[in-house]
Amino acid sequence: MVSFCGRRFAFLIIFLFAAQYERVYAGSFHKDVQIHWGDGRGKILDNVGNLLSLSLDKFSGSGFQSHQEFLYGKVEVQMKLVPGNSAGTVTTFYLKSPGTMWDEIDFEFLGNISGHPYTLNTNVYTKGTGDKEQQFHLWFEPTVHFHTYCIIWNPQRVIFTIDGIPIREFKNSESVGVPFLKHQPMRLYASLWEAEHWATRGGLEKTDWSKAPFTAFYRNYNVDACVWANGKSSCSAHSSWFTQVLDFKGKNRVKWAQRKYMVYNYCTDKKRFPQGAPPECN
Repeated sequence: MVSFCGRRFAFLIIFLFAAQYERVYAGSFHKDVQIHWGDGRGKILDNVGNLLSLSLDKFSGSGFQSHQEFLYGKVEVQMKLVPGNSAGTVTTFYLKSPGTMWDEIDFEFLGNISGHPYTLNTNVYTKGTGDKEQQFHLWFEPTVHFHTYCIIWNPQRVIFTIDGIPIREFKNSESVGVPFLKHQPMRLYASLWEAEHWATRGGLEKTDWSKAPFTAFYRNYNVDACVWANGKSSCSAHSSWFTQVLDFKGKNRVKWAQRKYMVYNYCTDKKRFPQGAPPECN
């Protein structure tokens, strides 16, 4: 009995110690975000704040932002995109800092005409400069069921995942002169807006406003991050995402996603970079 009680007590201590550092926050749209534009087109649809919709019509889109800012973290949400003819629409989930020299990490879903796939545009901005697009067609229909989209951001890399599958890794390449997202806290945003001049086939397919309003859904908002307040960041460096790297399996999954589903990679665009790929691509 003493041995059993001792083991149980030791387990309890280990559990409490781990819980202190491995903090995953099941967020609530009611308490964690503000629908900051759209004039009623963004709506929280349940009492607990688990489900939110954003809508777009000819007059306006809509969006929400987190109350808090973060310097590093793991942020994720489940999304169900606009069904049918969504040409010209852009549905987003991203991190962004304020100012003219901002940092940003993007999930952007570019709509399409019925029967044609969405294009997922991923991008990273540092000090106001982006031009780091990698684009994908998804291996599933993103308008029928919810799927989980996640950004992992730590001092050494940014990892984009879909349903737990990594599709892109953007590494810290400061050693070759490429700025990294290390100094500017970012707020979490999501939006649904119109960009028919470029979003679908470079603007060839226009928005069919007879199909409006267009609506996308968000649920299960989760943030485990270093909250920025009073000029400093508070979190534990012991959280697993803070030192997360891609293991052999993770690297193979990125290769799989990029080999089968990538439709554009800035690193191989010789028209944009005739003098050779940017240094982080090497």
